[in-house]
Amino acid sequence: MLKFAAFKFSPLFGIITAVRVAIFPTLLAIRKDPTLLFRPNDISAVFMAHVWAGGFAEGTDTMGRPAKEQLITPNSEGVVLDIGAGHGHTIQYLNRSRVTRYVALEPNQLMHPKIRAAAHAAGFYESDGSFTILSCGAEDSASILKGLENTQADTIISVLTLCTIPNPSKSIHNLVRDVLKPNGQFLFYEHVLSHLPDVAWWQKFWAPVWQVAFDGCRLDRPTHLVFENLEVEIQGGNDGYRQDGRDSPWKEQQVWGMPDEPEEDLFWHRAGRFVKK
Repeated sequence: MLKFAAFKFSPLFGIITAVRVAIFPTLLAIRKDPTLLFRPNDISAVFMAHVWAGGFAEGTDTMGRPAKEQLITPNSEGVVLDIGAGHGHTIQYLNRSRVTRYVALEPNQLMHPKIRAAAHAAGFYESDGSFTILSCGAEDSASILKGLENTQADTIISVLTLCTIPNPSKSIHNLVRDVLKPNGQFLFYEHVLSHLPDVAWWQKFWAPVWQVAFDGCRLDRPTHLVFENLEVEIQGGNDGYRQDGRDSPWKEQQVWGMPDEPEEDLFWHRAGRFVKK
């Protein structure tokens, strides 16, 4: 009971830390450019950039390292699309001999210098076409395909990103249908809505406040269930008869949890590997 009581207020401690780290640099940015006051989304991006640079990025990566080593390193190959690349931490988990191109999707352009530095350190360069940064959102599959030069991705990776997308179900659907190759993999590591009703209640309680502090991030997204229940449009049929409809796009799917993570944790994580038909 005492442990769960502590978990109930864990988002508050994160919010306080984020404000302490990022509020003054954000106010300085507003002072330098007062027009930010009329662009709340840009203020949120500035705040989040300072939060991430103020230790959250490194701490989050360290906590998730065992899961990412199990998920990303053995599975990533070919053209890799990293949605919500942040500071480019995913790059360190890629096997350069198996990954031919790294495409970082990051709408917050203040993060781009960190991504570029990490990519160059790992041997990915824009000059030889092995590295690309895209500034669009994950929902913009048309711009993603254009950035991929109208090819498709062999591997799509999402690390703590689908919690921030305005319409994750639609975005995942379009990414799988349009951007991911047949036999391609969608790998994710996300904090998700708990299956325990009391934990889920507190996740939903904190979600609106957490969303404001962390650039749209929600604590109450059942992301793993979106993947499991996903259906996409299909066309075709047998014996010359056309049978259009919707069906699961997956030929393989696996979801697992973190072995040492308490179920009472409001930041309850799931990792998944889904392979397209």
